[in-house]
Amino acid sequence: MGLTSNKVLALAVLLAVVLFALTIRLWPRLAGAGPRAVLGRIGLLLATQVALFVSVGLAANNYFLFYGSWADLFGRQQEMGVVVDHSAGAKDIRVVGKQKPEGVPGGGSPEVGGQIQKVVVTGRRSGIDSPAYVYLPPQYFQSAYARKTFPAAVVLTGYPGTAENLLKGLKYPRTAFEQARDGKMQPMVLVMLRPTVAPPRDTECVDVPGGPRTETFFAEDLPQAVSRAYRVGTAPRNWGFIGNSTGGYCALKIALHHPERYAAGAGLSAYYRAAEDMTTGDLFRGDQRLRDRADLLWSLDHLPQGRSSFLVTTSRQGEGNLRATRAFVKKVKAPARVSSITLDSGGHNFNTWNREIPPALVWLSGRLSAA
Repeated sequence: MGLTSNKVLALAVLLAVVLFALTIRLWPRLAGAGPRAVLGRIGLLLATQVALFVSVGLAANNYFLFYGSWADLFGRQQEMGVVVDHSAGAKDIRVVGKQKPEGVPGGGSPEVGGQIQKVVVTGRRSGIDSPAYVYLPPQYFQSAYARKTFPAAVVLTGYPGTAENLLKGLKYPRTAFEQARDGKMQPMVLVMLRPTVAPPRDTECVDVPGGPRTETFFAEDLPQAVSRAYRVGTAPRNWGFIGNSTGGYCALKIALHHPERYAAGAGLSAYYRAAEDMTTGDLFRGDQRLRDRADLLWSLDHLPQGRSSFLVTTSRQGEGNLRATRAFVKKVKAPARVSSITLDSGGHNFNTWNREIPPALVWLSGRLSAA
């Protein structure tokens, strides 16, 4: 059973309950002052505490997906590395695995439930190779759509999240399937990955002078590679960007600075200027021009605004970005457009984002079109 299995969590909780009941029952027998009684009390207390700690840890991991497997938890490699060929004619996207979307009826059949492909994306201009998951909706495999192209959206986690968060914790493929099935949005290809394309460094989706060219990867390499490998258009109206936290900042940043690539960007619980701390290192090498450009509020004031559409989310209680989000909304001017979601309450967590993702996907779909 896997680390994130509900059966593992249920067994851990059951063990904690049994040990708690056993402690209550045996405590009178171990009330003496002898070594055996003392050791017995210590053993029961320790076992109960450990079982409780494991249960809470497993529940938190199942919700936030800090670790995806036992091998990940204990720092062991689970699978062999993938060799990426950079020679002439090499593919920009290499499929290394396929799986059915979780929680989707008929997911075992691609034309009914769609398919998730695990891929490695090679960036020709940036020189960055990054793993990703590509969700292909069921229509992609149906004969009626055989000659049709699809709009696509890049989906990013926060930092230092894993791409698996987008599949399980945030349920993007399942939500996209249900919204399209119910006629609320058009079928879309989702390209899901984390913003940490040069791990473990948080590059804030900027081109670091002398370092990783993360902005180039997301703005140029990724959409071009996907359009070459799948039936996805290449025009701005074919591409959107969505993410939470750091991923939300990246989505807004890339859509703001590259309207020639992305028609829409949705930032869930986003912040609006690049973080600079021990996880990022020196992002700008003293270049104030680059630092200013990475400040989205500064960019809206000082740089031309394209035809991109933006969606920003916040809450009146629980989020720290309320004031900055309102400032972002005020600064967006035509021909750009902006929409917002403001919850009465909601923290910086999966529960909040799961309340925002369905309407955000519907909004994104309404700003995109197939080629």
